[in-house]
Amino acid sequence: FCLMAAPGKVAAFRLPPLPTIGEIIKLFRLKALKQLSQNFLLDLRLTDKIVKQAGELKNAHVCEVGPGPGGITRSILSAGVEQLLLIEKDARFIPGLQMLSEAAPGKVRIVHGDILTYKMEKAFPKHLKKNWEDEPPDIHIIGNLPFSVSTPLIIKWLENVSKRDGPFIYGRTQMTLTFQKEVGERLTANPGSSQRSRLSIMAQYLCTVENCFIIPGQAFVPKPEVDVAVVHFTPLVQPKIQQPFELVEKVVQSVFQFRRKYCFRGIETLFPENGRLKRTEQLMMTADVDPTLRPFQLSMSQFRNLCNAYRKMCDEDPSLFVFNYREELRQKKMTKSLLGSTGQPEQAEEENQL
Repeated sequence: FCLMAAPGKVAAFRLPPLPTIGEIIKLFRLKALKQLSQNFLLDLRLTDKIVKQAGELKNAHVCEVGPGPGGITRSILSAGVEQLLLIEKDARFIPGLQMLSEAAPGKVRIVHGDILTYKMEKAFPKHLKKNWEDEPPDIHIIGNLPFSVSTPLIIKWLENVSKRDGPFIYGRTQMTLTFQKEVGERLTANPGSSQRSRLSIMAQYLCTVENCFIIPGQAFVPKPEVDVAVVHFTPLVQPKIQQPFELVEKVVQSVFQFRRKYCFRGIETLFPENGRLKRTEQLMMTADVDPTLRPFQLSMSQFRNLCNAYRKMCDEDPSLFVFNYREELRQKKMTKSLLGSTGQPEQAEEENQL
């Protein structure tokens, strides 16, 4: 229900008295499934704190991913949102979420589905659309993500940011999501940091990424073996690398394939064996990148130069972009096994790393 407000003021939304999250878990006999890497957050002070990181939510439209028993859901509703879309894959949680929906008439829409396949292009009203150059739209994505889905999901959404589709068809939609602490550190790591990785570059070339705060593992039920980071993403008006997502991903993945070696070792994997050394030298000279830097030492501008130089080489020789180093290794291995050769120890080590 809504409390009556003074004339001219927006009525403050308050949820009616409801069973606690712990009581809902008992009532519906809910149990976190290890195979789905589920962990419940029962402390409403912490769920309020997560929701606060999303920014001003009054009259906003929010999509919550994997609401589970509904702890964060309550905090989102209490923030006075206009509409809340809940996407939950696990059918066991739907009855408890319907109870919340009934307590907030007209505000909640529940979808029983998988966020990895759910089409978000039509999730929100068209009138909320903003131009990319404008301020972010009044749309937010919030979620306490299962560890097993968090990395593939953020990579999928980063690709959506790059192509301005999916939830970003409405403009620069903001996201507030949870990750394992180590993944959160990778997402925000600076050049030179031991946590600097493929994820750091892919996130930071497209978004402003902020590691908001850490939730200790013991706050969750069951307690995970790691702490949890709350991370906020705001897509950039201009990406720091202006090349197609697939090209950036290929270059960045190649560079980090051998993260303990000099960066030229990973860059070599962009090219077929025939002419590999010459082309690697050409790329690094054009990009003006020191080949003896380690992958985690490279700055964003150096990755931009590498991507731009690689794009130029691909335009000159389109077969380059479809070249797959792993496939080449596999073919060599098959040939050697047919010839009865064991292969070199160095190659075996490369295959293990890959």
